Amino acid sequence: MIEEYRSTPRDEATEKIECFIIKNNLQPHTKIPSERDMCEMWGFNRTTLRSAIKRLIIDGKLYNKKGSGTFVADPKIERNLQDLKSLTELINVRGNKLSSKVISLKVMECNKQISKKLHISLGSKVYELVRLRSINNEPTFMETSYLDYNRFQNLDHYDIVKESLYNILKSEYKVNIIGGEEKIGITYVNSFEAELLNIEEDTAVFFLNGVTWDENNIPLEYFKSLVRADKVKFSSTLKK
Repeated sequence: MIEEYRSTPRDEATEKIECFIIKNNLQPHTKIPSERDMCEMWGFNRTTLRSAIKRLIIDGKLYNKKGSGTFVADPKIERNLQDLKSLTELINVRGNKLSSKVISLKVMECNKQISKKLHISLGSKVYELVRLRSINNEPTFMETSYLDYNRFQNLDHYDIVKESLYNILKSEYKVNIIGGEEKIGITYVNSFEAELLNIEEDTAVFFLNGVTWDENNIPLEYFKSLVRADKVKFSSTLKK
């Protein structure tokens, strides 16, 4: 026997808020009515309404400013997991502005994990590049890249803030990224990461890690990324 689905008061409140945004054509960063006003408008109690707002914040449709109220959020950036476009190409082509800040760029000896991912000897020199990537001036990605120092000597001479890393690798080192593998999971940010990403400590974020390789199947980059779940969503195309 199939049980009939029944919507909860929270579901109904969530739908009311979403319909209100659409009906009134509220643009991103527009403040929505106060909890008291919405309770009076639709007859919900405060607990139900707050639960609906919390749900919409988790879904990335609203955001809250402490002491200011609740606002309509920008639509989430959608990234196809099977797309090899650089982040610069992905963001800019959709009318958004991507900016970067280099947190650190240093040469270090690779550990066992990095040597395995890049197919180089344990202890070999690698570049560690840590960048904060922002969409429309909102911190969204914290990316760490590891590259073979011997293969990409003088990488630190290039302006990685203004130029795409992948474009530098292609134009200056004559390598093309043709494939890769990537895994996605969930992690929680520490105090340092939270401050950079402008979110609360222990907030859940997407954690991506993987490797890209060239036309000879030689690894180019081992990467790790923290991605704000309230700003980005992931999709994939299924084929039989």
